[in-house]
Amino acid sequence: MVMNAMRRAMFAAVALTLAAPLGAIAEEGGDAAVAAPAQGGSDSAAGTEEAQALLREGRLIEALDLLRSLAQGPEVDADVVFLLGLAAIELSRQPGVADAAREALLEEAIAAFRFMLINRPELVRVRLELARAFFLKGEDDLSREQFERVLAGNPPAPVVANVRSFLAEIRARRRWTLRGGFALAPDTNIGATSEERIIYISGLPFVRDAEELSTSGIGLSAWLSGEYQYPWGERRRLRAGADVSRRDYAGSTFDQTFVSVHGGPRWLIGANAEASLLASVQRRWTAGDQLYDALGARLEAGRRFTRRVTANAWASYHDRGYRTETHLDGPVADLTLGGAWVVSSTVRADAAVGWGQERPDLERWRHERKWLRLGLSVALPRGFTVGGSGEMRWTDYEGNWSPFTLGGEAREDRTRSFRLSVHNRAFAWQGFSPRLSVVHEVRDTNAQLHDYERTGGELSFVRVF
Repeated sequence: MVMNAMRRAMFAAVALTLAAPLGAIAEEGGDAAVAAPAQGGSDSAAGTEEAQALLREGRLIEALDLLRSLAQGPEVDADVVFLLGLAAIELSRQPGVADAAREALLEEAIAAFRFMLINRPELVRVRLELARAFFLKGEDDLSREQFERVLAGNPPAPVVANVRSFLAEIRARRRWTLRGGFALAPDTNIGATSEERIIYISGLPFVRDAEELSTSGIGLSAWLSGEYQYPWGERRRLRAGADVSRRDYAGSTFDQTFVSVHGGPRWLIGANAEASLLASVQRRWTAGDQLYDALGARLEAGRRFTRRVTANAWASYHDRGYRTETHLDGPVADLTLGGAWVVSSTVRADAAVGWGQERPDLERWRHERKWLRLGLSVALPRGFTVGGSGEMRWTDYEGNWSPFTLGGEAREDRTRSFRLSVHNRAFAWQGFSPRLSVVHEVRDTNAQLHDYERTGGELSFVRVF
């Protein structure tokens, strides 16, 4: 059977405690069963058996050298690659291994398991070891993502318990988090402006100037966020972090820069829940001029309900002060409830609902908004991951919107957007993975000159450090 080669490797690894403390996933049963084609001939099989014998004897360096040589051929057995990754992990854990050598061994293990998952993303056993390699390397965000996908693969109860222990340790030991990325971003309507040529005021038509219509362009964007968590007791942390983002269009008045700083306590509640209360300061610039400052707070909470389902909540309140458009000064509140369902080790769904309110000094700009978003991502063979999402947003304003609305009635906007994205897990440049996204957005409204349609693309490179 095609499963036999991988099972031999799996059970050899278990016998060597290479998979400890997670244990082995069962031979049969749902998504947890691991299948890999044996492609090599008798020479490869003999080499694999020799490598297994060396591993059983604890001769890790010799075993790894042999497995490396076996992996050089044009066709490589899946069990060779799998054992190579396991041997590299175990050797990295040996006393006396220098930090640089340990890092290189874990990178080798990660490369081996990723190689297997490019065409076979459903191999839960391989994903399990990839998660463990990330854990040992200290890349906790990547490790957590893989462990969560393992839980969705129907592993046996002992594996579930141990994976949850790893997730709990990741949560408890979290200190530094750093993420960054940059993107090339073409857009057919940079300022989200209306294409209406004529506006009616008191029943009379007025023609808009061409420069008031939508502007297209290709922009560059970059973002960086970082945070440190200081241990403050067994179940408390002090968080401090910052976010910076910049979007730039050549000679454009639509350039934007955003900076925010936050800090406050985080509580670990039981084994599966947490909450944070953070003070927050924000500043946004448009085309080089300060647009607004904001001071406030936000509450974050999260809970894991089952192996596959997690939920999160965010609530924030800020008081904004504008530099020039002081009629927009006032409080801004937002509330979002979200959840994720890891359907299987290769499929993930997420959803979010939200409510927001702005109460500026000028009544006509006061409004309430609600939104709903649904998304799905699927890991496919050949290293591709495809994702899609859709969002609907309802925004209702107060006050008199004359002359933009008939009779000065209140403005009502309905905005819908759709996003498709694709990236290839087999490709990375200096640790950055490319992702191509296309977004189409349409706003319908009863207010003249406030409807728009835009299509944007983004070729981004994202990295979790």
